[in-house]
Amino acid sequence: MRKIVFITGTRADYGKLKSLMKKVEESNKFELHVFVTGMHMLQKYGSTYHEVEKDGFKNIYKYINQKSSSSHHMDIALSNTIIGLSNYCDEISPDMIVVHGDRLEALAGAIVGAFNNIKVMHIEGGEVSGTIDESIRHAITKMSHFHLVANEEAKRRIIQLGEKEDSIFIFGSPDIDIMYSNELPSIDDVKEKYDINFDNYAILMYHPVTTEVDKLEKNIKEVVDAVIESERNYVVIYPNNDNGSSIILNEYKRFENRDKFAVYPSMRFEYFLTLLKECEFIIGNSSSGIREACAYGKSAIDIGNRQKGRYNDDMTNINHVNEDSEQILQSINKSKYLDEVAVSYFGDGKSDEKFLEIICSNEIWESDIQKKFIDVDF
Repeated sequence: MRKIVFITGTRADYGKLKSLMKKVEESNKFELHVFVTGMHMLQKYGSTYHEVEKDGFKNIYKYINQKSSSSHHMDIALSNTIIGLSNYCDEISPDMIVVHGDRLEALAGAIVGAFNNIKVMHIEGGEVSGTIDESIRHAITKMSHFHLVANEEAKRRIIQLGEKEDSIFIFGSPDIDIMYSNELPSIDDVKEKYDINFDNYAILMYHPVTTEVDKLEKNIKEVVDAVIESERNYVVIYPNNDNGSSIILNEYKRFENRDKFAVYPSMRFEYFLTLLKECEFIIGNSSSGIREACAYGKSAIDIGNRQKGRYNDDMTNINHVNEDSEQILQSINKSKYLDEVAVSYFGDGKSDEKFLEIICSNEIWESDIQKKFIDVDF
C-alpha cells in the first residue's frame, strides 16, 4: 500500500485539499498521512488544526513551524518546516508528497520531496498570484514531478516553465467540489455557530502584499475608512500570517465596539462557503473574491495588486479598485449593479474523482523522477 503525505498549513489550502484526502483515505490502494503545520498550529489564528482532527483522518502529525510573535519571518518558518518534514518523511518513508498552491509550507514539501527522491504532486500550479507568492508557486512547480492544474491557461504557463506536457493534468479546483456539494451547512446554522446577527452582510478579507509592506499601513487604513463609512454590515476574517499581518490586525481594532462588524480569526471552510453564497458581496484581495465568488455569481470588489492578472474582463462580477477610500466606497455603493453570473473557470466539481484516477494510474508510479527542461518552440 503506497503512502501519500498531504501538507496543509492554512485554513484555505485545507479546504481545497480535503476532498482529495478523503478519496485517498477511502481507497484500499493508499495510506493517507497528513502533515499539519503553519497557521493551523497558531492559537492567534484559531488553532484550526482542530478542524482537521474533527474530520476524522487517521494519521495526523502536527508540527509547529513558527512562533506567533515572529510569524512574518517567512525564511525561518520555511527552514523550520523543511527540518520537521524531512525528519517526518525519514520516519514514515512516503511514496508521494502532495502540496497545494503558493505557501511556504508547500515549498518546503516540494524541496523535501525533490531532495529525497519522493514523488511530488503540486495542486494549482501555473497560476498568477502577485507578491512573493507567485515566485514561490513557480519554484514549487520546478521542484514538483506532477502538476494538477485548474485550467488550460495554467497548463500553458507550466509548459512555459519547461515542464513535460505529459506531467500536467487539468483537473479543475477541488474547492469547487465542496462548493457544488449538497453537504454545506444552512445559513441559519452558520449564523448560529458564529453568532452572526446580520440579516444582510458583506465579507471583508484583506491579506498583506509582501512586496508592498511599506505601503500597507496607509493601504489598510483606506480600506477600513471606506467600510466604516459605508455603514454596511461586515463579516471580517483575519488575514494570513505573511509579513505585515500585524499591521492589518492593528487597524482592525477600529472595528471593536462597532455593531456592524463581526471579526473572526478563522472560519471552517464549509461554513465560509455558505456565508459567501448568501452574502451581498465580498471585498478585499483574497482569491476567494476571484475563484469562489465567480462560481456562486457573487459581486466581488478586488482591492490593490495582490490578485492582479488573475482574472479577465469576462468576469463581470469583479470590480477592481485601488487602495483609496473614495474609490472603494464608490465601488461598495455600486456593488449591487455588477453582473452576477454564476460561472466556474476552475472545474466542474469532480476534481476528487479525477485525482483518484490520476494517482491510480501506473504511469504516475512508473515514471522517471529525473527532470529535464523542455524548451518551448516560439
